[in-house]
Parts: sequence; C-alpha cells; structure tokens
Amino acid sequence: MPITVLMPALSPTMEKGKLAKWLKQEGDAVKSGDVLAEIETDKATMEVEAVDEGVIGKLLVAAGSEDVAVNTPIAVILAEGETMAAASSPPPAAPKPAPQPAGVAPAAAPASPAATPAAAHGSRVFASPLARRLARERGINLAVLAGSGPHGRIVLKDVEKAQPGAALGAAPAATPSAAGSAAAAPPPMGDDTVLKLFPPDSFDLVPHDTMRKVIARRLMEAKLTIPHFYVSVDVTLDSLLALRERLNAQAPKNDAGKPLWKLSVNDFIIKAMALALIKVPDANVTWTEAAMLRHRHADVGVAVSIPGGLITPVVRRAEEKGLARISTEMKDYAARARARKLMPEDYTGGSAAISNMGMMNVGNFAAIINPPHASILAVGSAAERAVVRGGTVQVETQMTMTLSTDHRCIDGALGAIFINAIKAHLEEPGLMLV
Repeated sequence: MPITVLMPALSPTMEKGKLAKWLKQEGDAVKSGDVLAEIETDKATMEVEAVDEGVIGKLLVAAGSEDVAVNTPIAVILAEGETMAAASSPPPAAPKPAPQPAGVAPAAAPASPAATPAAAHGSRVFASPLARRLARERGINLAVLAGSGPHGRIVLKDVEKAQPGAALGAAPAATPSAAGSAAAAPPPMGDDTVLKLFPPDSFDLVPHDTMRKVIARRLMEAKLTIPHFYVSVDVTLDSLLALRERLNAQAPKNDAGKPLWKLSVNDFIIKAMALALIKVPDANVTWTEAAMLRHRHADVGVAVSIPGGLITPVVRRAEEKGLARISTEMKDYAARARARKLMPEDYTGGSAAISNMGMMNVGNFAAIINPPHASILAVGSAAERAVVRGGTVQVETQMTMTLSTDHRCIDGALGAIFINAIKAHLEEPGLMLV
C-alpha cells in the first residue's frame, strides 16, 4: 500500500514551511531513517526522514516551494511491485442540472472562458514549479493570474506576461454580498494600493521569506492580544564589570592555550533574571484563559539576531547554572541559530526573555513580548554618566533596562518589584553566588 509523506509540524507553532531541497528523487529506493528532504521553518532548517522502506513513486511538492501547510502530502513511497497512478486527473464532470418544473426554462449555463484566474479554483493555486519560482523572483501573486495550461494550471509563459506591480497582493473581486457587508468600513490599504503611491521604476520587490512572514504574523498577534506595560530602571555596572574582568582573567586554558570561558555582560543579565524569577515567583508565569501557569524553574529566552530576523533560544533552569555554563550554552545557541540548526526544543517554552541591543549603540528601547513569555527585558548600552550620590557628583557606568510585561498576569507594581530584583543582582553580583 502506498505511503503518503506529509509536511511535518517541526515545532508546536509551525503552520507552514518551505520545502527547501529534495535529497531523494523519484525512483530512488529508501529505507526507514533515510533523509528525504530539507524543510525550512521560520526558525531552522530540519530534515524529513522516511518512516518505512520502498521506492519514491512521486514527489508532490517541488523543491523551493514556500508556504507548504503542515500535513500537506509532499511525496508518495511505493512498496515493492506497486505502481504510481497518474499524478493528476481532470476535475470531475459538472453535476447534471436538477429537473425543472414544467413550463420553466432551464437557466443558461455561464460561458466557459479560455482561462480563469487561479484563485477562482479555491484557495489552492495550481502552477508549475518553474512558474512558481519565477513568480517569487518577480514578486507576482499567482492567485490573480489566468492559467493557460491544462485545467487552468499556471505555466511559465503566464508569469512572463504578468507585470510585477500589477499582480502583487491583488485579490479576486469581492462578491456583492461581501462588498455590501464591508461598505461601512474604509477599505484597507492593500499592496496594490501601496504600489500606486510610487513610480514603477523606483523600487525593487523583495519577496518575504518564511521567517519574515512568521515574525510579522506572531508579533502582530502579540501587540493586538497582549496588553503591554512598561517599566524602566537605570543600573550601575561598575561592580559587575570589575568582577567580570577578574573572572575572565582567571579562566583556565585548554590544550590550545585559549580560555575555557569568556563571560559577557549578557551572561550576567541572564543569571540575574533567572534568580529574580525565582525570588519573585508571581512574575515567573504564563497566561492562559483557564489559569495561570506558575513555573517551578527559570527558563530564560535570549534573542539572537540572525540574517532575516531573530530567534530566541531558551536557557533551561538558568537559576541552577553557573555563569561559565550559561556563557558556553549561549555561544553554542548563537552559532547554531545563525546556521539555522536549532532544534524545536532549543527555542520553545520559557516564561521570560531578554533582548540586548547594547552592542548596537542603542541607549534604550522597549521590546515586544513573544508568547508564551509574560515579560521581556530590553537592555540598552552601557555608558559613563554623571550621577549625584550624597550631594556629590560622580561618574558611574550605567545602562537602562526596560521591562515589557503582560499586564494580564504581571501588573505595574509586580513588574516594578521584578525589574528591581534583576537590578539588585546586577549592581551587587555577589548576590548571584548566595
């Protein structure tokens, strides 16, 4: 019996992915565990393995296809002696019209156009792999093109004839009922409207990749559904910087003579947030409609910038780990993130996160909460500032931190207690040792 290979859900939040590359071709023999394809999600590039042995009978999705929904059939594996049926079949014949009452003339059948927009066939767009690739390169929305191939399939020449500006983001015309229901609200500014604001030769169309689409969707959802509340404090870092310098100077060396660790200020911030989450357990939570999840350990997400976006690997049980181990884990996470080799368990979960833009010369900012986190700490750059202590002006190295909280579970007073607990550990780093 043929085995249908489905687009896997590689993380709890994955809805669509890109089939980046086929590593097996039609006719190739496979066995359980063989890698069939590489799948790109918004977070990483992962592999799809065969679950049984057989022969690749048909690849149903072309390499390079984007927005492939989870559980979509992508390939068929045949057992020994089986043959592959035709890859496609013509659409079923239209049903016969119902009998008309005597004396009533049958309704005239609509004329069949030579080609219809692909969107008229429903949400799925039928197009050749080459047509899809060219459409992505030119920023053309296939859903509005008229396909001249068999059964309305979009082929290469259809895309070649299309104008990028004319097809991007356009949608099929609304039905009269839909148009009437939306008449009271102003129409949204769609892509086609935006394009009309600029001369056609004044811009280049850069198609969104999977990561950018998911980031846009998830952060829009976060801002629309999470009531953000912000609190900021200034932190004096002189004691921390002195301790960091002493610890790094005493780091043991490996066989090549290189230090086994090199602590960063960010490593201290991760540890400080973890200890603050344990000290202020009401802030170590996740909101759900049914109940509050109060976590027993401090799993801290840390935003890592990668080409095209960012990802937030999670340091598990950070309250139990020393600074050297946190530093080693973060270096490994960052390297694998930039190579898109993180696994779902590396970046899912956590109750709070850190976004540090201090190295980018950013003084202060506010970050957007990434569910299921209830808070995110935005860290600015450190700089020498004039500070009045006991009526005397002195110079201290300070940085500004802004905590964004989900006000459904961490209100302003609790947020203030939480961020000041983080501040206390950073200003007196010896507290991290007790």
